[in-house]
Amino acid sequence: MDSPLPILALSAVAITGAATVFPKLNARLALSRAKHRSLTGHSKMSRMVARLVPFYEFGIDDFFRSDGAPAEVALQRQDGFFKLAALYKERFPEGRQMTLQAAEKISDLQFTEAYRVPFQYSRLVREHLGTSAFMASSAGVTVTDPDGNMFYDLTGSYGVNIFGNDFYKECIAKAAARAHALGPVLGSYHPVITDNVARLCAISGLDEVSFHMSGTEAVMQAVRLARYHTGRSHLVRFAGAYHGWWGDVQPGVGNPISPHETYTLADTSEKTLHVLKTRRDIACVLVNPLQALHPNAGAPADSALVDSSRKGHFDRAAYGEWLKALRDVCTERGIVLIFDEVFVGFRLAVGGAQEYFGVRADMVTYGKSLAGGLPVGVVCGRKDLMRRYRDDRPVDICFARGTFNSHPYVMTAMDEFLTRLGDPTFRSVYDGLDETWNTRARQLNERLAARDLPVRVANMSSIWMVQYTEPSRYNWMLQYYLRAEQLALSWVGTGRLIFSLNYTDADFAEVADRFVTAAEKMKRDGWWWRDAALTNKAIRRQILKEMITRRRSR
Repeated sequence: MDSPLPILALSAVAITGAATVFPKLNARLALSRAKHRSLTGHSKMSRMVARLVPFYEFGIDDFFRSDGAPAEVALQRQDGFFKLAALYKERFPEGRQMTLQAAEKISDLQFTEAYRVPFQYSRLVREHLGTSAFMASSAGVTVTDPDGNMFYDLTGSYGVNIFGNDFYKECIAKAAARAHALGPVLGSYHPVITDNVARLCAISGLDEVSFHMSGTEAVMQAVRLARYHTGRSHLVRFAGAYHGWWGDVQPGVGNPISPHETYTLADTSEKTLHVLKTRRDIACVLVNPLQALHPNAGAPADSALVDSSRKGHFDRAAYGEWLKALRDVCTERGIVLIFDEVFVGFRLAVGGAQEYFGVRADMVTYGKSLAGGLPVGVVCGRKDLMRRYRDDRPVDICFARGTFNSHPYVMTAMDEFLTRLGDPTFRSVYDGLDETWNTRARQLNERLAARDLPVRVANMSSIWMVQYTEPSRYNWMLQYYLRAEQLALSWVGTGRLIFSLNYTDADFAEVADRFVTAAEKMKRDGWWWRDAALTNKAIRRQILKEMITRRRSR
């Protein structure tokens, strides 16, 4: 009779192996469950899908009836399109010519011009509705282009412009005068930096400060410090959130190489909290508070506006509760909680998102508006997290430097900004801020609804986005009607409208009038025609069919 010992030994090995494998398998499954179901939550899949999408474009016939509109509606749209093109040609000749010339040598401009609308329509739009990338001057809440056209400014300078163009021009002018004696001397600090540091620590509620050249660099350093001090490898970012263009925080489309130390998880999800509670390799969690307006969705650019499924809704209380739960888990697990306030810092409250939501972070990054209109990045953090070396291991350091860090002109402009921000009279701009902008958004929505226009706005204070109530493949056209009414938009179109806080009721009333007028003209020209069969799902199926047909014909 054979001894049972070899069998028992093998069984023991199997059990030990299962005990080793199953926890890893469970952890992997938990990680998968915590990812958002959309492509924004699956970076590898999004990159694969992006490689599969073939290029195709609509000719003059299909351009105006890609949604199956009847011939008379297509003709109505075509007439409207070319009337708008004639208006652009007449009104913006110099700016358009300058843009065409500049685009030959500026790769950034080539990209933004090509991706204002879904790629199927891009060529004809660029040929006939080319926009001007140039502005010549600003005043109050307006900007003026090289052709002398004055626009109400809804660009917000990508988040820089919180208090109005004149405010920042004053900061820069006074800063230049104050820094002139030292000039662009780098390496040494301008004396004003001591005041800046003290005020930043007071505003952030944190201990130390590090200066950088951009918001992207500030986030890079915050993550690097978190990894250094925790000894852990991975960062957690939330699906759709933007933290600059560097590799670790842009794991999907747009990054040629997929990072290996990044977890992209679902925002506002209990399953995400479970992952944070159970994994041991997470160094930090990055939060961009702007995501509260559209959790788990990317920046709402019109280049991806293929149907009417884009939605936004802001619930301050609910997002605040989520951040508190996130704070508790990070504290429990020794994970560094980083608020990336490069975009929203000082727009929501003097103390930023920490004050606005009532949640304290371990590190906060600032940028954009903080330097009074000049480029800057700042990291504020706990003393133990900001240290870049170890006393007991002198060669084990966390290096970060930059030639233009603490540039004298930037530091004096920052001092001008912070001095104004510290003035109690100036701070009154924040009184009733949410109520003011929520009321304005509600009033505009009521006007749009009363005129049976399929357009609505969603807002997070003074940051707005446009969404649509009826299925359509042509919502991206609204940006061109808005520009015709001389409302200045950023290149992402209606996905992001950013108001400076110096908009008066009269200023906003003029913007609202122009917005409604633009929507009425777009409806008049037939772009929002639809029949009962035209649903968002039907539109997406039609696009998929077009892509399959295109791939088969190659």
